[in-house]
Amino acid sequence: MLSSTFIPIAPLSKNILYVVYFGDIVFSISGALSAARYRLDIIGFVLIGSVTGIGGGTVRDLLLGRPIAWTHDPTELVLCMFAALATYIFVHYETIPNKAMVWSDALGLAAFSVVGAHIALQQGSPLIIAVIMGMVTATGGGVIRDLLTQNQPMILCGEMYATVALFGSLIYVLLVQMFLPESAAETIACLAAFCLRGLAIVFNIQLGGPGRFISIGTKSELENK
Repeated sequence: MLSSTFIPIAPLSKNILYVVYFGDIVFSISGALSAARYRLDIIGFVLIGSVTGIGGGTVRDLLLGRPIAWTHDPTELVLCMFAALATYIFVHYETIPNKAMVWSDALGLAAFSVVGAHIALQQGSPLIIAVIMGMVTATGGGVIRDLLTQNQPMILCGEMYATVALFGSLIYVLLVQMFLPESAAETIACLAAFCLRGLAIVFNIQLGGPGRFISIGTKSELENK
């Protein structure tokens, strides 16, 4: 009965599939690096890495009433597991820079902001919903990772995180509406989101509360951990 309410999965183009798989791998690595910081065992690595890679897409599919992609084609799950296992094998607890996790997360954030928006548009969602689904896809896995490792989610600690995801998905949606070729729209939106996140990381650009909308150069929550 429940399955009849789901919208069938439309096939994705090769270009967007490459972006999906790339996002899975880098997000899974960021999750595994987070597991390494807490000296988790191999199961912890695979669990944290996998949920970071597929968590955002799972939430997106549930919100769109779409079958959860990795339960029908486990390629994404397998990629996440292998990426987490590879990180477990090659990483050393004593030499885990926090920046490695942050930068791999930035790559996944940029990639999945485009993927989420693309899939929502493909399902016939309104433009504003497509932009929000880009943000959900890009940030969902990171939020689950942070909660499982008992960290304050980056989306809630002033980091330019959800803002970057919204920026990337908005750029993609606008470029698609301007009839730009799909590959060009994906590339431009991914690069724009990654560059914005990169600037925020390098210059410690954070969003603040009332009275302090933005700050530059102050020490971030991430660097205090």
